[in-house]
Amino acid sequence: MFLKFEEKLAEIKEKIENLKALYRSGNPQVEKELRDLQREFKEKAKKIYSNLSPWERVQLARHPRRPHTSDYIKGLIKNFVEIHGDRRFGDDKAIIAGFGFFKGMPVAVIGHEKGKKTSERKERNFGMPHPEGYRKAVRVMKLAQKYRMPLITFIDTPGAFPGIGAEERGQSEAIAESMITMGRLKVPTVAVVIGEGGSGGALALGVADRVLIMENAYYSVISPEGCAAILWKDQSKVKEASKALKITAEDLKALGVVDDIIPEPFHAGHWYPERTVRIVGFFLRRCLKELLKKSPTQLLEERLKKFASMGVYESF
Repeated sequence: MFLKFEEKLAEIKEKIENLKALYRSGNPQVEKELRDLQREFKEKAKKIYSNLSPWERVQLARHPRRPHTSDYIKGLIKNFVEIHGDRRFGDDKAIIAGFGFFKGMPVAVIGHEKGKKTSERKERNFGMPHPEGYRKAVRVMKLAQKYRMPLITFIDTPGAFPGIGAEERGQSEAIAESMITMGRLKVPTVAVVIGEGGSGGALALGVADRVLIMENAYYSVISPEGCAAILWKDQSKVKEASKALKITAEDLKALGVVDDIIPEPFHAGHWYPERTVRIVGFFLRRCLKELLKKSPTQLLEERLKKFASMGVYESF
């Protein structure tokens, strides 16, 4: 599956993969053509992805071929042990949470998971957590605090699930508890927006010392569709809504909502997922190396000051 503006790139990529197969099978004559196509792909990708609208960025953030939390855990976290259940109601598969080793260091990891195949996406509720998902996240946050482990979170959700059952079980309370628990942790915390960052469902895992965002991810109080429906009463106004919301990585960096932007290979992470995972690993390692030098009290004070200073207001 490719987006409309990616069709030419998809054709070149297919040719590249075919030539790679020939080259590996012992046909060195295709090497020059292969290198020429790789150069053409790089040039076209740079031209296409450097001129995208905010709505097209949103479409890329939702691209099903982008790496998910499970891919980052598989590629970066060794000996990962997943925690299940909230000890109240059940286990929410829209949230993956557990412990493992990142570059030899024990860490806690929490992330939204959308799933890939249709059956898995249904099982994961398309990455929209119920209250039990956030309560499971809080369990892991508290264990990270207890055992003094740094916390890494991966944000990728259109928002918390808004169903009646979720509301009956305390959805807003669970999100608030997750936010305040994460905000008060005395261990280093790094959050990475890897795809969609929708509303409080995303912010529940985003109260971190360092908030990073992928080049084509977005982070917003509401989805462009929801904004268009409320402000214009017209779903076709998603392009205008995407622009007005200031939800792209560049906008968020300028506003001080995120701390750094993680570049994606060829400006779109779904072309080379494994390379994308490695780049994220580099940024995580750099952030944690810096944060581990700070005392628990310093981490807490700086984090609270950072979030308290966001936004502009007037007092009368």
